[in-house]
Order: sequence, then C-alpha cells, then structure tokens
Amino acid sequence: MRPITTANILAIGTELLTPYRTDTNSLYLTARLNELGIDVIGKRAVGDDVRAIEAALASALQDADIVITSGGLGPTADDLTRDAVAAALDRPLAEDPQIVEQLRERFAKRAQPMPEINRRQAMVPRGALVLPNRRGSAPGLMIEHGDHVVVLLPGPPRELEPMFETAVRERLAARSSGRRLRRRVIKIAGQPESTVDHIAAPIYQPLAQRPVPISTTILASPGQVELHLSARGADMAVLDAELEDAVERLQTALGDSVFSTDGRAIEVVVGEALRMRGLTLALAESCTGGLVAGRLTDVPGSSAYIVGGVVAYANDVKRDLLGVPADLLEAHGAVSEPVAAAMARGVRRVLRSDLGVAVTGIAGPDGGTAEKPVGTVCFSVSGPGEQVTTMTRVVPGDRQLIRQWSVMVALDLVRRALR
Repeated sequence: MRPITTANILAIGTELLTPYRTDTNSLYLTARLNELGIDVIGKRAVGDDVRAIEAALASALQDADIVITSGGLGPTADDLTRDAVAAALDRPLAEDPQIVEQLRERFAKRAQPMPEINRRQAMVPRGALVLPNRRGSAPGLMIEHGDHVVVLLPGPPRELEPMFETAVRERLAARSSGRRLRRRVIKIAGQPESTVDHIAAPIYQPLAQRPVPISTTILASPGQVELHLSARGADMAVLDAELEDAVERLQTALGDSVFSTDGRAIEVVVGEALRMRGLTLALAESCTGGLVAGRLTDVPGSSAYIVGGVVAYANDVKRDLLGVPADLLEAHGAVSEPVAAAMARGVRRVLRSDLGVAVTGIAGPDGGTAEKPVGTVCFSVSGPGEQVTTMTRVVPGDRQLIRQWSVMVALDLVRRALR
C-alpha cells in the first residue's frame, strides 16, 4: 500500500456550525499528524445530516490518503457518522456482540441497566477495526478502503486524544512516508508585523533554498508577531540542527523583542522569570479591567509569584486604595505616566510585592481628546528596588483590540524589567 502523506479532517456535529461551540479536535489532530509527516490539506465542519456527512467524506477521500472524523458516534438519533461512512464506503453495518457486552458491563459498574439505544454504538461497518474507548462508551473505528484510510473518533477531546495516541498513532506511523515534520516558533513583542518581516525576510527567504529547506510563516495578533519555521526530512537530528541554526540567526537579528523561541506564551515566560528570581508581582489595572492578571494566573502554579491585583477603574479607587495623590490626578489626568507610576508603586506597597505593574488608558469608544485620543494607554513597572519604568502607547483599533494590545505591552514591559 502507498504511504499516507495527506489528510482531511471532518468535525461532525451541528453544534460546530453555531457560534457556541468551537472545533478544537482538529488542532490536536493536525499537530499529531504533522509529527508523522502527514500534511493536513483540509478541515471541515459538517452538521448532523447523513447525506451531508456522506458527501463530505466522499469529497475528502478524493483529495487525501486518510480522512479522520470526530464526533457523531454517540447513541442518539443525531449520531450519524457510522451510518454515513457505511453508506459512502458501501460497507453494510452489523452489530458487534462484543461491543454490546462491553457496554452492558460499563453500565453495570455504575449499577445501571444499559439503555437499548446504546446498541447503536455497537454497529460496525464491514471490515472495520474497532478502537477501544477507555474513557467513554463510543468505540472508534478504523477502515482501510483501498489505498485510503478512514478513522472515526469520538467527539469529546478527553476520549479522542487518548484513543488516537494508543490505537491510531502507531498504525499511521507504519503507513507514513518516513519523513517527519519539525517546527519551531519564534514569538516577538513590541514590533509591528511589517517591521519584523523587513528584518527577518533577508534571513528566512534564503533558508527555503537550502539542502534542508525551511519554510516560514508569519502570524500577527494584538501586540505579538510569530515566525513559524518548519522543515521536513527523515533525520530528526538534522532537522533540529537546521532549525536551531535558523532560530539563532533570526533571534540575533530581531534582538530583545524576541521573548520566546520554543512557542511559550509571554505569560509563561514572565512567570518563569519571576519564579527563577524569587520575586512577586502585584497588578493595578484600569482600562484592562483585570485582563493582565487573568493572563498571568491562567498559568498553573502562578500563586507562587502573583500576589494579587486591583482593578482601579475610578479615580477614587486610584486615590483611596492605591494612594495616587489627588493633585497628581488633577494635574496630569488619570491617563498619564505620572499616575501610572503612582499606581504601580501603590499596588506594590499595598499588596507587599516585589514588583508592581500598572495600566491606565482610554479604550473607547468614548473618552478621547485631541491630546489623548482613544487608544492612549500608559504603563508602568515599579521595582525591583526603587526602579520605575513608564511608557505611553497609542494603540490602534476598537475597544477589544486596544485592551488586548495593552495586555501584551504590559506583560512585555514586566519581562524587560526582569532582564
């Protein structure tokens, strides 16, 4: 049989076509398939309709060596993936007595009788390999169809991921081309995408012509630019060495705006720097409303270095709780570097932390002036010691974008202070 080099992913479920549910399984599957040297060439969400799933599967098989579906393997009437795949591949369904017995045992352990509706989960297309589900009732299925492979996985990530790792990964590795894909991610703060590309392009463009070609993708998000480097080959050590050389060149060119070369988020980088130095941090936030603290405390173990925070939206809170002098607020306004510095010193003093960080700004859509337009945000870091760093940025975009940008700028300011 020919090697598996390309894949399509079908996420099954009408809920994935609404604003209320996001398909995260395809992100996981793409990462795992790429590690095996398999390119994901398409992803699609399909509603709970037999004809729609059947048509999507038939189309996906025309383009790729393997199609992986997620979802639609439950016991209810809208779980139709098995039926659609059986129809598309012309493989009749038949009940597997062993699955029925396993389902009965599963319910018996909970002192419950198995509802008859669960027998639907024991229906298996002819010739399919049953994949055990250690965390749920829906078994997966793997079907070799000519030179193609179809894999049916359950929708819940806590079921899908271990099933892929234990029952699918090695089987696909045996059918892969032997070439592997390796990636590195460089993350940059404080530079616009165009500036990063101007600096990086003379370095990464020639890399695509080397004996081991390295391809580069640039992704931008509020306050951050990412360079994704990827290389393919059979020798993992060679790939890693080539990527490391490319990363070092780009990091040297981009300088201290690079905060991560291994994909770590900035809140992780800042947290590790605080932990390594044995320092604590407190936050005083106005326009960001606690978003900086939220990012930092999303990291497990952040209680070791995050003392707490104050959302000081009103001037009264800035004055009475953080100790910002009233005459400072009157003379400079709440959105000013002197007030930001006073907020950072105040929260550091009140919460007894080694460092304090403050953000105060105009997120809009109202409140801007000719002197301080919407998007004006002032930042300050106090400490360690008596050191105080302040800066002002005028951030473009709407309210949400301004707040997201401000979070990144604040975190990067802390990172730089910790150097």
